[in-house]
Order: sequence, then C-alpha cells, then structure tokens
Amino acid sequence: MKIYYSRSIPECRWHRWATLFILCFLISGFVSAQNLKGRVVNAEGKPVSEASIQNSTTGKFTYSNELGNFVLEPINVGDVLHVRAMGFETQEIQVSSLDFLRIALKDEIVNLNEIVVNAYRSDLSFITKIDLQVWPQLTSQELLRKVPGLFIGQHAGGGKAEQMFLRGFDIDHGTDINITVDGMPVNMVSHAHGQGYADLHFLIPEIVEEIDFGKGTYYADKGDFTTAGYVGFRTKERLNKSTIGIEAGQFNTRRIIGTFNLLDSKLENHSAYVASELILTDGPFDASQNFKRINILGKYTAQVSERTKLSFTASTFTSSWDASGQIPMRAVNDGTIGWFGAIDDTEGGTTSRTNVNAMFFHEIDDKTYFKGNVFYSKYKFELFSNFTFFLDDPVNGDQIRQYEDRDIFGLNTEWGKNLFVGKTETQLRGGVGFRSDVIKDNELSHTRNRLETLEQIQFGDVNQTNLFAYGDVQFRFGKLMLNPAARVDHFQFNYYDKLEPLYTNEGTSQTIVSPKLNLVYSANNRTEYYIKSGSGFHSNDARVVLSDPSRPTLPRAFGTDLGTILKPAQRLVVNSALWYLFLEQEFVWVGDAGIVEPSGRTRRMGVDVGARYQLGQYIFLDGDVNYTFARSIDEEPGEDYIPLAPDLTAMAGISLVNWKGLNGSWRTRHLRTRPANEDNSIIADGYTISDLTLNYQTGPILVGFTLENIFNVKWKETQFATESRLQNEAQPVEEIHFTPGFPRFFRLRIAYNF
Repeated sequence: MKIYYSRSIPECRWHRWATLFILCFLISGFVSAQNLKGRVVNAEGKPVSEASIQNSTTGKFTYSNELGNFVLEPINVGDVLHVRAMGFETQEIQVSSLDFLRIALKDEIVNLNEIVVNAYRSDLSFITKIDLQVWPQLTSQELLRKVPGLFIGQHAGGGKAEQMFLRGFDIDHGTDINITVDGMPVNMVSHAHGQGYADLHFLIPEIVEEIDFGKGTYYADKGDFTTAGYVGFRTKERLNKSTIGIEAGQFNTRRIIGTFNLLDSKLENHSAYVASELILTDGPFDASQNFKRINILGKYTAQVSERTKLSFTASTFTSSWDASGQIPMRAVNDGTIGWFGAIDDTEGGTTSRTNVNAMFFHEIDDKTYFKGNVFYSKYKFELFSNFTFFLDDPVNGDQIRQYEDRDIFGLNTEWGKNLFVGKTETQLRGGVGFRSDVIKDNELSHTRNRLETLEQIQFGDVNQTNLFAYGDVQFRFGKLMLNPAARVDHFQFNYYDKLEPLYTNEGTSQTIVSPKLNLVYSANNRTEYYIKSGSGFHSNDARVVLSDPSRPTLPRAFGTDLGTILKPAQRLVVNSALWYLFLEQEFVWVGDAGIVEPSGRTRRMGVDVGARYQLGQYIFLDGDVNYTFARSIDEEPGEDYIPLAPDLTAMAGISLVNWKGLNGSWRTRHLRTRPANEDNSIIADGYTISDLTLNYQTGPILVGFTLENIFNVKWKETQFATESRLQNEAQPVEEIHFTPGFPRFFRLRIAYNF
C-alpha cells in the first residue's frame, strides 16, 4: 500500500492577522452613545432585511438584519431618518423619542430614484436586485445571466451544467467561480467531468429572492473557486401567492410549475411552501434530446423568538437526456450531417441531487449575531460523451462514460458584532466551517453505444475535506471604510485506486492563507470609489494532485479592482471598474483522458462598465460592457493566447414593468469572435442574440410568451478546437467542433395565482 503525505507552509504570517482581530476585542475605552433600536417590516408585518436606515442629520447609516432589526447610533431626538429598501417606498421619519421604533414600509414598483449609493457598501448586488424585479426570470440559465458579464453555453443536451464565461475566463463548468444556494455549495470538487462542476438545474427560478455576486478574489467568506468571482442565490422564505403554470412551445417543449403556500400568509412568524417543476423537450436537433427534468422543493421558516429564526429546506432533482455533442465543422460543410446533426447520437446522461439544508440566525444582543447553516447532499452523475469520434479506436469509437456517486456534508458558521473602537465605528465578522465530499466509484471508462464497457481508465473512491476559518473587520473613518480580512483553508485529499492490484490508498494535505484588503470612500449619497485587493485560489482535482505531487494543489490568484459607483442623475446608476488578475496556475480538464492539463501562469486585465436607467415610471434600460486582455505568461508572444477566453462581451435590454398589467423585456447579448487555440490559428465565432418576453396579468391570471433568438441567427453556442477523426478518414483533423445554438424558439405560458 502506498501512502503519500505532505504539508505546505503558508506564505504569509497569518497569525499576525489573527492577532489584529483579537486585539479589536480587547481594546478598552469603547465610547457609549445614544442609540435607536427598531425593526423594519412590510405591510403584512413580515421582516424586511437589508433595509438602509440613514440618519440624514449626521450622515450615519445602518442596515436591518435578517429579522428586520437594527440599531443606529449616535442619534438624538429630532434627527431625521430615511428608510429605504428595494421595492418599497422610502420613508422619512423624525425621531420623537428613543423608544423601540417599528417601521412599516409600503410596496411600490422599483424606483431607481430611491437608491442611495453608499447604502450598498461597495456591493454591486443592488444591480441584480433591480434586474430580478425588472426582468422576468424563466429558467435557471436566465438567473445566471443576471450577473453582469456572465455568459453561459450548453453543449450536452440540456442536462449537464452550463459552460460559463466571465472576466476573460472560459470557466468550463465552474473552475473559477464559486456558486452557492442558501449557503450550500453548488460546485463539485474532484468531479467526474471536471473540477468545480456546478450544476444549478435543481434551482427553480420562481422561488429565487436574491442573487448576490462579486467579481474577483476579495471576499473572506468565499473560498475555493473564487478567482473570477462568486454568485450566491437566496431562496424565498415565503410566497405572496400560490401559483400553477403551464408553458408549451416548439420542439415539443412543455413546462409545468407549481408553487403552493402551506400556511396562512397572515402568520407573521411561520411560513412554509412547496415548489415543483417538470420540463420536457426534444430540442431542435435531428436526434431528439428526450430531455426530462423534475424538481421538488419544500421550505419552512419560523421566527421562534424575537431574536432567533430557523429555516429548513429539502429538495430533490432528477434529469435525463440524449445529446448530439460537439460536431465537427467539416462534417457540416461537406453535407455529411446537417447543422443540428450528430456524429454519435448515443451521447447523453442522467443526474440527480437531493439536498437538506438547515439555516439559523440568532441575535446574541442588539449588536451581535450568530448565523450558519448545516447541509447534506446526495448526488449521482452519469454522462456519455464522444469528443474525438474514431481518433483512438477506429473500430468501436471513442465514447467515454463518466460516473460518480457522492455524499456532501458541511457546516458554515459566522459571528458578527458592531462596536466602537474609541470613536471609530467598527464591524467584526468571523467564521469557521467545513465541507466533506465522499465520492464512491469515481469512474472514467471507454464504452460503446452506452451499452458496453470496453475498458476502465480510472476507477476509485475520493474522500476530500476542506476546513476553513476567516476574519473580517471594517473600520469606518467618516466617509472612508478600511476593510482588512484573511481566510485560512486546510484541505485533506485521499484517493483509493480500485484499479491497482493492491487497492492503493493515497493521501496528502495542504493549507493556504488568503489575505484581503479593501478600501471604500463614499463621497456622498451619489458617489463611491473603491479599491479591492486580495488573494484567492482554486483547488486541483484530488486524483491529479496524488498522481503527480509536482502539480500545484491550491494555486493562488491575486487580484485588484479600482472602481466607482455613481449616480449622476436621480434615476441613473453607473458602475465601472478597472481590474487585474494573476493566476499561478490555470487548469484545463481533459475529460476523455481523465487528467487536468496545467497551462501555466496567466494574467488578465480589463474594464467593466454597467448602467441602469429608469425612463419614466414603467420603462427601464440596462447595459453592461466588459473588455478583457488575457494572456499566458510563460509562452512566447503569438503563442500566448488563452483558448476560448472572451475579450469583449456586452448585454443590453429594455424592460416594461407593471404598466396596465404588462411586464416584459427585450434582451440582446453579444460575445465577440475569440481565439480557440494558443496561436489564434483557429477562431471561435462570436454571436449576437436577441430575446423577447412579454406577460399580461389580469386578476389572478397571467398569460405571456417568450421568443428566443428573434432574428433566427445561425450561431454556435459552444465551441472547441478539437482533434478528431471520422470513421471514413485516414488522418485526424484539428478544427472547430461546436454545439449549435437554438434557432428562433417560441413558448407560450399561462398561470393562475390564488
């Protein structure tokens, strides 16, 4: 039996960071000041979190927590408060006493006039707050597209996780973006199909309450895969109404959605609902996709006391599909197959995931909280693919099977406190947690027509554990906020190789420290400047780490952003950033070989610009443009292109919100032509696609339609430079292989609310 064990020493003295945080607790001389305690609720008496409460007399502000509670200081009788929350009318309140203040907000149509820039703590998630209320969201893919600059593509029949692009990354299925739902990780470590694989199809779009996102490496509470950025989804705690809906469209497409309140909506402290979804489609392909997906989710939330809230979620999801894979351009050009044809029409797969997630939030006192979640997931995955056709096996073909059976256990906790150090307003956060993945029968096999296994290439069990801790402190010096932070991650990798005669057990561990430092200057309620900097990382696949110890296990990423959030007009919000990101090592997963190819050090730099504008009361305009210069550092000029890294992406739209019952959106997205290989000799074509959605609500009934790819553009949704050989070819050919994007696609929907 072989056993490997190694440990790396952190590159920086992380104990100095820990000492800084501990000193914050020990410093004496805290200044007491008069404060105002209160709670923000909606018209039904339900808590409103993340409401901004600003003392317009002093300029100080705070936010309501998950229970709607807040504490604001210093304050005096006679001061004037402005209370704002997205989707509610702003309230102006003059403080008449320092007794507990209950603030009830009234619902209203989204109004950009109500946005105060510095109330969002240099956090761009207010953009997705706007977009969630302005754009209709119909699929989990649409949810991902709400993150500015994030593009997706599907290339395996609709059931596999999307390929993602952000900030000059071909992220594959999640290698460089951290994705969570209610604090539960979506990314899969050491996955059968690729490191960081993030399948979000278990998320039903109608129950999404909030999309939190951030770009870069600057967030202490975000760990593995947070290099290009992170996306965090939060589901609703309660439904305003129950809904039954049906959709039908071209290509034999059907969708049934149901969301049902289980408790009386008038109950303030308890809520429960069930949501379910069924999707069927054949797709536009010559070989039918036979796609089927079922989602079921239930959630219960209880405020068990004035200071404590608990929430329990259980969900299950299963999906099956057939796929045409990536087809070679030459076979389309010579008429061997059509644009929607297939070389191997036996590709496809099945997948399932069952989740249990318990969340809690507790106010220890008026200025201190403790929160967390504990989760478990049962996950299965089987995928049949054929990237190279008859390159390696001219007789049977090169089809492969990727399979795994996984259990995920985890815990996230966070403690936070607001206090004054001398006269400096200070916010402290700290957290600890773990995640453990137990993967049985992680397999890569050579197969034929899904029916016969010809050879097992890899077969074994993976046990991988990540322990973490982080600390974060915000010092506010007037209009300036200083935010140092640090995170420590420890990984244990174990692999049990079942193909070895003696059934070998290999293991190793490594620790990494990720410091962060952010600076925010809020000049006024309309202008904010920030500098963000920090170190992040993405982990390598356990099988690769153990098979070749010279490969980097936790390569670092170093980034910095220089940005602004501006409100030059009452109903116009503009955000922009210049940024830079360096990676010590980039990975390319080679699925048919079961290995990760290191592609060396890389650097990216770019500019992000976005704007949201409200034209009148009902019309909203939005746009985002992202440019990136991405290159490999260790290659010669002209040989240093990063394959499939997009350099220019843009999204824009116009939306109509609640005008005489009408809601709709026209959206256009553009991805420019880009290199498909290192010397730019093979090109991946760009595209520009427009979609239209329009809904009409009359009483409890909603009717509407969606028209995707309005102009019927012939486009390639995903593309790869691949060497392959067809059955009648003597020599292999390297060229573009692609999955065609959907043609014009019409869907009709009707829903009943009760």
